[in-house]
Amino acid sequence: MIVVTGGAGFIGSNMIRALNKRGENNILLVDHLVNGRKMHNIADLNIADYMDKAEFIEKMNTTGFLNGVKAVFHQGACSATTEWDGQYVMKNNYDYSKQLLHACISKNVAFIYASSASVYGNGANGFRVERSCEQPINMYAYSKFQFDQYVRLVLPTTDCQIAGFRYFNVYGPGEQHKGSMSSTAFHFNQQVLEHNKAKLFAGCDGMDDGEQQRDFVYVDDVVDVNLWFLDHPEQSGIFNVGTGRAETFNTVANTVLAWHQKGSIEYIPFPEHLKGAYQSYTQADISGLRQAGYNKEFLTVKEGVTQYLDCLNLR
Repeated sequence: MIVVTGGAGFIGSNMIRALNKRGENNILLVDHLVNGRKMHNIADLNIADYMDKAEFIEKMNTTGFLNGVKAVFHQGACSATTEWDGQYVMKNNYDYSKQLLHACISKNVAFIYASSASVYGNGANGFRVERSCEQPINMYAYSKFQFDQYVRLVLPTTDCQIAGFRYFNVYGPGEQHKGSMSSTAFHFNQQVLEHNKAKLFAGCDGMDDGEQQRDFVYVDDVVDVNLWFLDHPEQSGIFNVGTGRAETFNTVANTVLAWHQKGSIEYIPFPEHLKGAYQSYTQADISGLRQAGYNKEFLTVKEGVTQYLDCLNLR
């Protein structure tokens, strides 16, 4: 059996879909379906069982927990970067992850988990998987950073596979339930459909309008990295998962406009509340992935967004 926490979420549901395509249906989906609309992400999936997150945590210390499990893909977390209740965030993203990590180690079950590129803060020191580059600037980022720190302490003490992935800006099918946290590609698509305009932030941090740059990575590529590590249990560590390219928001918007063959870009004032807490530039250093042996090329924004819109708009 394979366990996927956060299995009804964006990346988790895409992970299960890819596992199904491999013929793997013996899957335990763990989630917390307070937002029942997430069921649309999983209605077409084949799983062996569903378990609420609270029940899953309750069973962690019971005899037989994880018996017969090959791997845990731990994608479940409080993913809101705007959440400032530190106790809530640490309980969900740090304590929960620690418990599950030790349960996996005790049974020698592969533990493959989601970290975040948010640990690099404003990126002033670069985006390498090094302590000198890490400076989280919100509670969500701190929880992810602190768990990575804990993993660094544990890694030398075990032969169990532990692989953590610092996701950069992931976009693709299955993110519609995330609301304001959905990708810019999703929002631009909706804006063009509704208002014939894609709304981008005006320039900031010395950059021109819409020229802020992010490492946008398509969800299928993210899933492929996860499954590659499942197939290579000898590989452990913490890795950046991005394309290794920084592309502009203008490029995303123009790709959306080109797909629809209509619309225009409107630049809106940069929000006051985001000043000092916004990543104007990200670019993953993926040398660690390449050294581990993962050699597949990542989709560009034009390739990935076009593929996404084909799915999103069912053309």
